Amino acid sequence: MCILAVRPGFREHLEDCVAEVTAARRQRTRPARDALAVRDALAAHEAAVAELCAAYAAIPPGSPVRLAKRTSNLFRFSGSGRGSGSGSGSAAGLDVSAFGRVLRIDPDSATAVVGGMTTYEDLVDATLRRSLMPLVVPQLKTITLGGAVTGLGIESTSLRNGMPHESVTDLEILTGDGRVVTAAPGGEHDALYRGFPNSYGTLGYALSLTIELEPVRPYVHLRHFRFGSPEDCMAAIASIAADGSLAGHKADFVDGTVFSLDEMYLTVGAFSEVAPWRSDYTRERIYYQSIRGPREDFLTIRDYLWRWDTDWFWCSRPFGVQNPVIRRAWPRRYRRSDVYRRLVAFDRKYGLSSALNARRGTGGREDVIQDVEIPLERGADFLRFFAGQVGMSPVWMCPLRLRGAATWPLYPLRPGQVYVNFGFWGTVARPAGMADGHYNRLIEDQVSALGGQKGLYSTSFYAEDDFWAHYNGPEYARLKRDYDGEGRLAGLYDKCVGRQ
Repeated sequence: MCILAVRPGFREHLEDCVAEVTAARRQRTRPARDALAVRDALAAHEAAVAELCAAYAAIPPGSPVRLAKRTSNLFRFSGSGRGSGSGSGSAAGLDVSAFGRVLRIDPDSATAVVGGMTTYEDLVDATLRRSLMPLVVPQLKTITLGGAVTGLGIESTSLRNGMPHESVTDLEILTGDGRVVTAAPGGEHDALYRGFPNSYGTLGYALSLTIELEPVRPYVHLRHFRFGSPEDCMAAIASIAADGSLAGHKADFVDGTVFSLDEMYLTVGAFSEVAPWRSDYTRERIYYQSIRGPREDFLTIRDYLWRWDTDWFWCSRPFGVQNPVIRRAWPRRYRRSDVYRRLVAFDRKYGLSSALNARRGTGGREDVIQDVEIPLERGADFLRFFAGQVGMSPVWMCPLRLRGAATWPLYPLRPGQVYVNFGFWGTVARPAGMADGHYNRLIEDQVSALGGQKGLYSTSFYAEDDFWAHYNGPEYARLKRDYDGEGRLAGLYDKCVGRQ
């Protein structure tokens, strides 16, 4: 019998060599596989564009046009369905499911080509695998790329990176008159590129977008800074805008939460390679409640980006999800914003809450679901107005500043100006004898008085002349004439105020 002596460590060395050879082979073959996958994805996209154009052309003139979408983050529930979007009309929706994929990610140029109906959840999963992320990731997982551009978006990188549409380098758009055009800065359709943000699908639909990406680190190191007055809080935002940090903590991310006029927090996040601990707010703990607790925290980058989604900021409260007993019984996969939003839509459809309030004799309640942008210098004034006249809390704060000198005509924020987005989402008891819209009209008037802008994803009550004064009626009319001359898609005022 022959015995082969193996020197100590030889087996481990051999295994390491095999692993290195296998990894090298995979590295050599990966570019070819990736290139093939990209080619197939782009070919499938081109076929889907042709099919969508044919389906759009087949809709009889004068018939309603809408998209067949699985989810929505709009809060305009009523309407006949004439408008574009996921309205509730009787018309069959255009099938846009083929546009919900990431077509290509180029790590070298830090860009991605993405279908217009791709959710940020899917996009983030794809980019994080390459240690990249979009420059701005809106807070809710099922917001789509196209939706964040045509309907605007914001998040805690917006003081550095502006709004999502500012990192779009070109858009492939199916226009209202049935053409497919590429809109890019300085190109033939530059006016459409500039005017597409805040058009809410009334000029056309984004089929694909090329966007910029930025590198990430594995973790985000958070510090929560408390302030005892709106004025002190706004001064701290001004300091962050000037210095890029607060109290020595780098501000890669910054947003805030107002619990009352004497208790508000700015949460400043910095990328980090290490994390002494990692919190998880998808289980028993609730993110917004943690802001009042320890002043320091660490999250993985993915958990940070979706920190608000699990409890829809704080709006999961009415469903009982923040009750510890119910939370333990509520499956984690259903603790997410799109589930809560579907529950709200079901309630609105059948009038359950309204019937219950009437039975209890509690009177009518008004939905106050809005995001507004206020110049930083007037932010304290807005918070004091809101606390005194509306009285809803918490309120979300998110500073933003446009990336450069370019302007966006349908949502005319001023370059260089720091704004604070205030978000508030809930219901308020209406005063006796007051019609629905009482509080929303007060807010619209105050936003105008303070030189701000109001987002249009929820209810609006502007008179038509006032609406066009805020949202650049002359420029919108030119774009509508050039890209939807026959008015196949609903107009912006009809959709956002008339809720068509």
